[in-house]
Parts: sequence; structure tokens; C-alpha cells
Amino acid sequence: MAATAVATGSGAAAGTESAERPPGPAAALELWLNKATDPSVLEQDWSAIQNFCEQVNTDPNGPTHAPWLLAHKIQSPQEKEALYALTVLEMCMNHCGEKFHSEVAKFRFLNELIKVLSPKYLGAWATEKVKGRVIEILFSWTVWFPEDIKIRDAYQMLKKQGIIKQDPKLPVDKILPPPSPWPKSSIFDADEEKSKLLTRLLKSNHPEDLQEGVLEVVLVYVISAF
Repeated sequence: MAATAVATGSGAAAGTESAERPPGPAAALELWLNKATDPSVLEQDWSAIQNFCEQVNTDPNGPTHAPWLLAHKIQSPQEKEALYALTVLEMCMNHCGEKFHSEVAKFRFLNELIKVLSPKYLGAWATEKVKGRVIEILFSWTVWFPEDIKIRDAYQMLKKQGIIKQDPKLPVDKILPPPSPWPKSSIFDADEEKSKLLTRLLKSNHPEDLQEGVLEVVLVYVISAF
């Protein structure tokens, strides 16, 4: 009995101490994902998506753990939560590095998306909007990442089974992977001082200032192209 009492006391102390510490990496992932997919909010929390992506990149286990957290949200019976989770998935594919990308491109994860479409699994009750977004995302990946053979094979299998009737039309501005929703509005905004200098040069009445401003624009454009 005495040993039990000591163990209980020690556990309580440890619990109090842990409550005062910030959440661990795994808990932080869930915390940010819960905020990013909260169906009670009218608009998705983009800062929470950014923090989730950063947590995935910071936590050594993030790239392997995050896809399964996302799969659970994508399979949610709440339409808005599932749609929000699909947006987070898209952002992670573009911003969470090769390890996350390779996890998502495996049949093990792709099967979780297929379940949402298959009438034998979740497709019987998943909404058409959610299923449409899953199809759009899978198709877009076959366009953006043609080297990922398993994604292509999974998509073609769904077409052969008649689950996907036809390829969705991607918006013309999404021929390439979409940029993060949180970047600066202009490539010059990343450097505030340079932006101010450029604005002054372009507004100047002196020809030499205007010429310098145009050269600056050309230089930044060339650099950004690479």
C-alpha cells in the first residue's frame, strides 16, 4: 500500500509539472490541426495552417505522424471539418518537404483518401463536395507530381472502377502547385527597405533614378525566376 501511495503522489506531481510546460511536439501538431480544421469558424484559420506546417517541419516525427492526423480529419462526418483538412493537406504537400510528400504518396495513405470515395467505405455518406475535393486534389497531384507513380496508379484505378467519371477541370491558375496562402503580396514586400527604395526610385522625376528602379525590377524578376 505504501508503495502505491508513493507512486500515486509522484505521478500527481509529475502531472502538475507537465501541465505547466508547453505541449510536446505531437500534442502541438494536434493542437494546430484542431484550430486549422475547426468547423465552428466561418473562415479557415490560415495562421493555424502555417503553424501546423511549421510544426511538421520542426518535429522529427512530424512528416510521418501528420498524414494520419489529417486522414482522420478528412474522414470526418462534418463536411466543413473535412474540407478544411483537405486544404491543410494541400498546403502541407507544398510546404512540408520531401519526407511528408513521400508519406502521402504511399498507398497506405492514399487508401485513406480512397475510402472517402468508395461506396464500400465512407463514400456512402461523405458529401459530394468533400468527394469532389478529394478527386480534384488527387488529379492535381497527377499533374503536378507526375513522378509519383502510386498517386497516378491510385487515380487510374478509381477511374477504371467508375468511381471517378471524368477528370475535374483545374483552374488555369493552378497548373502548378498553388503558393502558400500566407506569402507576401509582392516579392518586394519580403524586403521592406528595398520595397521603399524601389518605390522612391520609380516615383522620382530624375531619369537616373527611374533607370535604377527599372534595373532593380529586372534583377529581382530574374532572381525570382530561379
